[in-house]
Amino acid sequence: MMSNKNVFFNPFSKDNPVIVQILGICSVLAVTAKLEPAIVMGLSVIAVLAFSNVIISLIRKTIPTNIRIIVQLVVVAALVVIVSQLLQAYAYNVSKQLSVFIGLIITNCILMGRLEAFAMANRPWPSFLDGIGNGIGYAIILVIVGFFRELLGSGSLFGIKVVPQCLYDLGYSDNGLMILPPMALIVVACIIWVHRSYNKDLQDKQ
Repeated sequence: MMSNKNVFFNPFSKDNPVIVQILGICSVLAVTAKLEPAIVMGLSVIAVLAFSNVIISLIRKTIPTNIRIIVQLVVVAALVVIVSQLLQAYAYNVSKQLSVFIGLIITNCILMGRLEAFAMANRPWPSFLDGIGNGIGYAIILVIVGFFRELLGSGSLFGIKVVPQCLYDLGYSDNGLMILPPMALIVVACIIWVHRSYNKDLQDKQ
């Protein structure tokens, strides 16, 4: 059994769900054209993952084996509905930008993987730390990708222009390709390359 410290911190880098386990890629491609929805999506996944881990851990001994996936989906779906309603109430514009992708948290393979691999076998507190850690690890990648895509694709951050007008006057132009989903995949690939370059042990495990 890993210590609580490792359970929490390993997903930030060593066991990051996106760049090491290669999970949750679809939402990374879809919601990172701008930084704001990327941050909101990351926070939403952190909340859903943490609380679903705790709930499943609390009831794990009472769940019949043959319907455990159904129970996990019901718990996640209920939490996603709550998050969706909160976003519509307090961050309506961002909710519109995220569109169906908030609902698709239900099928996010990171959530189902952690529920099945960790929460079903561990107590609530470690499960909560695991959920928070993996959620933050996922959110970190979303924020990095969203930062570069919005900066290079639109010349802005949080919708505010940050590239000086003098650069445009000198001939600089925003790279429209950066706001297309395929460029998100290329940015993620670059992050994976840099991460593996600094973590040689991960290469040895491949």
